[in-house]
Amino acid sequence: MDTRIGSLESAPLPNGDVACPPPHGGVTALHPSTTPFNSTDATLGRHLARRLVQIGVSDVFSVPGDFNLTLLDHLIAEPGLNLVGCCNELNAGYAADGYARSRGVGACVVTFTVGGLSVLNAIAGAYSENLPLVCIVGGPNSNDYGTNRILHHTIGLPDFSQELRCFQTVTCYQAVVNNLEDAHELIDTAISTGLKESKPVYISISCNLPAIPHPTFSREPVPFCLSRKLSNQMGLEAAIEAAAEFLNKAVKPVMVGGPKLRVANASDAFVEMADSSGYAVAVMPSGKGLVPEHHPHFIGTYWGAVSTAFCAEIVESADAYLFAGPIFNDYSSVGYSLLLKKEKAIIVQPDRVVIANGPAFGCVLMKDFLSGLAKRLKKNTTAYENYHRIYVPEGHPVKTDPKEALRVNVLFEHIQNMLSGETAVIAETGDSWFNCQKLKLPKGCGYEFQMQYGSIGWSVGATLGYAQAATGKQVIACIGDGSFQVTAQDVSTMIRCGQNTIMFLINNGGYTIEVEIHDGPYNVIKNWNYTAFVDAIHNGEGKCWTSKVFCEEELVKAIETATGEKKDCLCFIEVIVHKDDTSKELLEWGSRVSAANSRPPNPQ
Repeated sequence: MDTRIGSLESAPLPNGDVACPPPHGGVTALHPSTTPFNSTDATLGRHLARRLVQIGVSDVFSVPGDFNLTLLDHLIAEPGLNLVGCCNELNAGYAADGYARSRGVGACVVTFTVGGLSVLNAIAGAYSENLPLVCIVGGPNSNDYGTNRILHHTIGLPDFSQELRCFQTVTCYQAVVNNLEDAHELIDTAISTGLKESKPVYISISCNLPAIPHPTFSREPVPFCLSRKLSNQMGLEAAIEAAAEFLNKAVKPVMVGGPKLRVANASDAFVEMADSSGYAVAVMPSGKGLVPEHHPHFIGTYWGAVSTAFCAEIVESADAYLFAGPIFNDYSSVGYSLLLKKEKAIIVQPDRVVIANGPAFGCVLMKDFLSGLAKRLKKNTTAYENYHRIYVPEGHPVKTDPKEALRVNVLFEHIQNMLSGETAVIAETGDSWFNCQKLKLPKGCGYEFQMQYGSIGWSVGATLGYAQAATGKQVIACIGDGSFQVTAQDVSTMIRCGQNTIMFLINNGGYTIEVEIHDGPYNVIKNWNYTAFVDAIHNGEGKCWTSKVFCEEELVKAIETATGEKKDCLCFIEVIVHKDDTSKELLEWGSRVSAANSRPPNPQ
């Protein structure tokens, strides 16, 4: 996971320089205009395009519709911007999500209401994962606002605010641009707010405005220079002192990284504390990829009853644990079954620290807190030494016979061998969560999945977006057949973009994760000939190679081909496995989540 957050730390200038906050709280100087007023560049559309390029977006994912066509013309005209047409709005949103995970910020463009409500699910997922994402919607003609007209692409009422109201709960700022006088201010406020809050924003632009010149766009937009958030120094010192006292008297403290390390931009500070303290280091499942697994004191994923071997025993037996950026929901807590005690915990959120049952310190940034605490802790390697004593190396899957049906654990042993610092793993919601959690990530290897929102099908669009942003990495995507059926179309966009992703389609005939929570006939899906489906999408245009494997021997040959002869192609490998072949972790997790879901109502 890349921990950069758009241009919050700095903003690139066209000449390659970086715009940083000036010293002593001054303001950035305005440079003379290079764009004369009334030129074709002094328009709303080109201003928005230049803003996107300035914050680090070079690819925008879109679906055209009559309300956004003129805007798309102006985005295409921007030299630093590439428009990626997607098959549907949901995948465009997922692609912007994946792009933001690699590049730090993403963007998508759709049309009014039919496009906006379609992309909404993806925007909600980005909101839950704290990803800055600019969702741009082509809106109605500015003359239609305030009239009694009924427009197409609406629900048949003269009220155009339905889409806006839907976006209000899943974005941190909403801008409806239906006149040119305040368009500059609304657009800049929306984008800067998204970067500062690390959340999606919504910008609706009337379809008749993008091409009209206006004096407010007569200059090149001055690059953003956003004020950095600062800790309250007195609160920071008090928090560090209280935490140091708490941890230094502990016998076997541990530290656990969570998903909000990303939004706090605190991964380096977390490692700094791990280096100086000597504590055993674990990661929550949703934080995988944010904590380096090659760290000498790394002990694995802490996920309660389904943790990696020996990790839960060390964490839960500790007399003090520091959680940096955790989210304790029903999934990450395995149905609320974690054996943790509040009085032993320090919970560090992006701007708040809570020590045991109190005290609490607000306006304290995680990055500052961890870095300051690192200098105040005594070295204590007891927990890691305990882990080292009890650790038994994991075994390997039983060797398969020739032509024996392929097992999932054998598949992931081979995927493990494919990983390097030049690869990134995208794990779909489902059993891939659990199998990919067990992968040991080499230094520099990326890892992404959507645990908080858990929308099946997310990985297809996210793989498209991540691969488009992380051009230097080989993306390896693991997706189940049920999830693939939700969003399969945009494999075609991957081919059109010339991506060389390797996709493993795990065909086990249904929604396996749902089966382990609560089984029923609705969890069985219609089987597709997935390789033939992708071949049909390929249709001889672009580079694509497919293979269907039934045994380990065929899998080995397919991986050799995908990483060798066909390394420049999109490689799609359909893996046929038994419907009941799941990880042991999913079996345990499913039963506990099922128990949590089926709790009877409390007595009234």
